[in-house]
Parts: sequence; C-alpha cells; structure tokens
Amino acid sequence: MLDLFAFQNGLMLLATLAMFAVQAFAFVDAVSHKPEAYVAADKLTKPAWLIILGIALAAHMLIWSPMSFLNLIGTVAAIVYIVDARPALRALTRR
Repeated sequence: MLDLFAFQNGLMLLATLAMFAVQAFAFVDAVSHKPEAYVAADKLTKPAWLIILGIALAAHMLIWSPMSFLNLIGTVAAIVYIVDARPALRALTRR
C-alpha cells in the first residue's frame, strides 16, 4: 500500500515539475523578445504576456500542486504562448 502512495506522490511531483518548467520557459522566452516584435506579430503586447505568465509562475510557486485550478490555467496560458506567440515572434526576430 505504501508503494502505491509513493508512486502516486512521485507522479504528482513529476507533473508539478513539468508544469513549472513549461511556465518558467514561457516566461523567460517572453522576457527575451522586444516589445515591438509582439506588435509586429499581431499578438498580445509584451506587458500583457508578462503579466499573464508572471502571475501563472508566481501562483505555481505559491501553490505547489499540479491539480490546482490556477496552475492548470497558468499551464494552459504558457502552452498557448509557446504554441501560438513564440513561433510568430521567432519568425520575426530570426532566433
């Protein structure tokens, strides 16, 4: 029985760390682009993305549970940034 709970706790830890890594990567990437690139790519502005991703990252650091509502929303926002905004920004800046 204890092995089952240890396995479950290990999976939850892996999920938490993966979600944190995705959110941190998205935030750092958003910081690295110029504000003009966001406007040229016709995406949300840089301050808007930084607020969204920063709040998501801060909430994840405060609520270290992968199943909390804020962490799920923050991870979805980070994935939207990575899948939608990042390729458009990279196409403009050639990084």
